[in-house]
Amino acid sequence: MQLKQKNLNLHEINDDIKVLLLNEINNHLLLDEQPSIFLNSIADTKIFKEFPFFMLYKLRETEQSPIHHPEGNVWNHTMLVVDQAAKQKNRSKDKKVFMWAALLHDIGKAETTKNKNGKITAYNHESAGTDLCIKFLHEFTTDDKFIKKVTGLVRWHMQILHVVKDMPFADIEAMAEETDINEIALLGFCDRMGRTKVDAAKEKNNIKIFLEKCRTYKESK
Repeated sequence: MQLKQKNLNLHEINDDIKVLLLNEINNHLLLDEQPSIFLNSIADTKIFKEFPFFMLYKLRETEQSPIHHPEGNVWNHTMLVVDQAAKQKNRSKDKKVFMWAALLHDIGKAETTKNKNGKITAYNHESAGTDLCIKFLHEFTTDDKFIKKVTGLVRWHMQILHVVKDMPFADIEAMAEETDINEIALLGFCDRMGRTKVDAAKEKNNIKIFLEKCRTYKESK
């Protein structure tokens, strides 16, 4: 289902327009087959360069490693992830939480991305993104339980890579305390599929390995 965009003057900046746009984004995240169509349509508007939307706008200027992200900047990646999430949202326990987490999952990359001698990294972007998510979502809702669920997914979305590769950053116990492992797996799959030149079979197998390792860890406790 594709929503018909409301007639909003997005080159006007005031609190009423901001709230209307936040709710419009929410509707498109939940109802569109490709939320990226609407999101790209508002990405050059005046209000999108203002708080809190500028947190997303800056992703258009944030480069990524062409090896791991041949699709380009973080915004391009996020749009692919959001569209993947729209396909998977019916498998989520909370569609609204899941779709907002998909949109905001890499919001911390604008602050953490560094290019050193051609090597592009965004270490700890998930941790930085947690605080930014809270600031962003407080403009949309006063539901702290909702915000906590979204930020939990953002905070731990990189655990799939860490757990599968047995990296020192893996922390199944803390992840399980703060969020739902199955929701992390679903978001992580969308994250990995939100790239060009992706091997879908390999990514599905990685999710399987991740869930098996998490299950084994829990059984050992």
